[in-house]
Amino acid sequence: MRFDVLGIGNAIVDVLARVDEEFLVRHDLVKGAMRLIDEAQAHDLYEALGPTVESSGGSAANTIAGAASFGLRTAFIGKVRNDQLGEVFAHDIRATGAHFATPAATRGPSTARCLVLITPDGERTMNTWLGASQNLGPEDIDEAQVKAAAITYLEGYLWDPPKAKDAFVKAAGIARAAQRKVALTLSDAFCV
Repeated sequence: MRFDVLGIGNAIVDVLARVDEEFLVRHDLVKGAMRLIDEAQAHDLYEALGPTVESSGGSAANTIAGAASFGLRTAFIGKVRNDQLGEVFAHDIRATGAHFATPAATRGPSTARCLVLITPDGERTMNTWLGASQNLGPEDIDEAQVKAAAITYLEGYLWDPPKAKDAFVKAAGIARAAQRKVALTLSDAFCV
């Protein structure tokens, strides 16, 4: 199978909730900011929320979903856990028409999530647990998929965790050797 674009990045599920300003104050959150949190913080904050809506996200995954909506043949490589949010992510990315075959982790951290708290004025405060997405490694890079893609689109955030950085470098090397294009998101400061 040939792909116009293969995205490689963090597989994250956005968990959206409407909150009032007082909620942010009670939980010592800076309105409009993004912060990285650990799994325990993600659990505790989620428990404090009212109704939520789940929607798959992540920088490269969102780009792949957008490209698929324009009719491009797309694929995505990203790490999830075999848990409820992992199933949500896999379902959502496949529902866009993108090919997604990265095996879910059976051990380790849960699927990444971003708790997006929306105040009445529409401002978003984001609390992100990177979870299983941090464990994307070179073993997850499907050489045949990279060679089959006209463009391999790499998320800059992958440069941070060492294992993900190795996956990033491996994918770029395969693409370059196959004379395919490599695109890089400017998501991390190192990219700019």
